[in-house]
Amino acid sequence: MFPERIETDRLSLERISHDSVDVFDLHELYSNGDDTEEMFEYWDSSPHKTVKETYDYVDEAERLWDEGEGAKYVIRPKEGEDGTGVIAGTTGLYPDWEKRSANLGILLDKQFWGRGYSGERVDALLSVAFDRLGLELVVAAHIDGNEKSRRAINKYVERYGGQYEGLLRNWLSLSDTVADVHRYTISREEYLEAIER
Repeated sequence: MFPERIETDRLSLERISHDSVDVFDLHELYSNGDDTEEMFEYWDSSPHKTVKETYDYVDEAERLWDEGEGAKYVIRPKEGEDGTGVIAGTTGLYPDWEKRSANLGILLDKQFWGRGYSGERVDALLSVAFDRLGLELVVAAHIDGNEKSRRAINKYVERYGGQYEGLLRNWLSLSDTVADVHRYTISREEYLEAIER
């Protein structure tokens, strides 16, 4: 149902599975490195303490894929980009078939922040959601206080004529609190109108 690999101008998105991604390489991104605490500050899970946690994460990615509940990808910069071929982050598209919508997610290694990768992978995932899966709405969200995500989301939501839906209070359960979340949406009609310009 989902594409195994997606190519953009600067990025390659590759399905997360035991056949396609080295668990130890992925663990490097998700474990306690120098920038990991900052990367996970506004994330809905904690850094992985063991390789087994990362292995289980890949298992879960395969289950979501097989059941049509989500597509998780590693993000790798293509040739010509600084960091060519390394895992720069992960992203996902999570359909809610009953609501004919999908949620987006992304986690980028700090060294790749500020390059516009978030917006570039959104271009590809919107095409999957609307052109391939026939969904009607794509949702992006960020935890209150995450200014970097707010700026990135605002850019691509504005580019596609989407809208800010508002603040959802006590929306996301975290390990030690319940976070407020800002929600944005892009509709199929807004997407089609934007790509025709």
